[in-house]
Amino acid sequence: MTNKNLLVLVVLMSVLGVSVSQNLDLNFYKNRCPDAEAIVRRITDQYVSHQPSLAAALLRLHFHDCFVRGCDGSVLLKSPNKDAERDALPSLSLRGYQVVDAAKTALEKKCPGVVSCADVLALVARDAVLAINGPGWAVPLGRRDGRFSRKSEVNLPSPFTGIAALKQNFSDKGLTSKDLVVLSAGHTIGISNCGLINRRIYNFTGKGDFDTSMKPSYVRELKRRCKPTDFTSSVEMDPGNVKTFDSNYFNIVAQRKGLFSSDSALLDDPETKSYIDTQVATAGSSFNEDFSESMVNLGFVEILTGNKGEIRKRCSSVNKDSSV
Repeated sequence: MTNKNLLVLVVLMSVLGVSVSQNLDLNFYKNRCPDAEAIVRRITDQYVSHQPSLAAALLRLHFHDCFVRGCDGSVLLKSPNKDAERDALPSLSLRGYQVVDAAKTALEKKCPGVVSCADVLALVARDAVLAINGPGWAVPLGRRDGRFSRKSEVNLPSPFTGIAALKQNFSDKGLTSKDLVVLSAGHTIGISNCGLINRRIYNFTGKGDFDTSMKPSYVRELKRRCKPTDFTSSVEMDPGNVKTFDSNYFNIVAQRKGLFSSDSALLDDPETKSYIDTQVATAGSSFNEDFSESMVNLGFVEILTGNKGEIRKRCSSVNKDSSV
């Protein structure tokens, strides 16, 4: 962790204090599993150091979890009938389950039945970003694991979504327009595929045209990368900067080079556009702190605490004594 990122983490911890709202606590495992965070960080570092692209995958995995049934680890559950969240079309490209499973296995050996999979995933997402020198944030802990995971309930913000729907999606989860634009910048380390932009660059309105909200020179660049029948080749969401977690995403969007309609849509709202303009003008001076704050906000979405849910023994399946 760099000194800058450590400072952000310390500042956030001082702002949050030891105890936080909604029954989560920064010291939740202090007595029952004091090494929990250290164990998760060690294992996450091991995986991400060998495969840095996992940082984006693990961040996305946490986001998917929180936006469906809340941050309850339900995205981690497997179903023999292939009808769990991870089996839904938007989730088929999710990766990084093995990192969460490895961390959970280590925790079960050290302090069995104590640390929830939902908390492991929240910690892994933070530690994966730290592992590539991104910002850190204090993770309030004490979530419990959900017992249900349904493919039919997966209704995530789409890359094709306009700004009004995006703001509503986030508002429904108790998140602000600022959270929307800040968390969108997670795309700074992400990759996608030609299939998700094919229509946007070749046949946007059904007339063989492209989306005019995109810079024409960027459309030409994408067409060189993605031929009309290519739906599988990878495309960087932050061209030329995909390995570095920083505020360059906002420069890309401001230049009308956002890969998805949902990226470009951030310019269509005065509040989100103003934030982008400020980050561009100040070289992302507040981005690390803002991203950290929004990730903490995300981690509170529809959580289970107290006697709700359970502490799974394995992240991919509910406990045998669960009533599902």
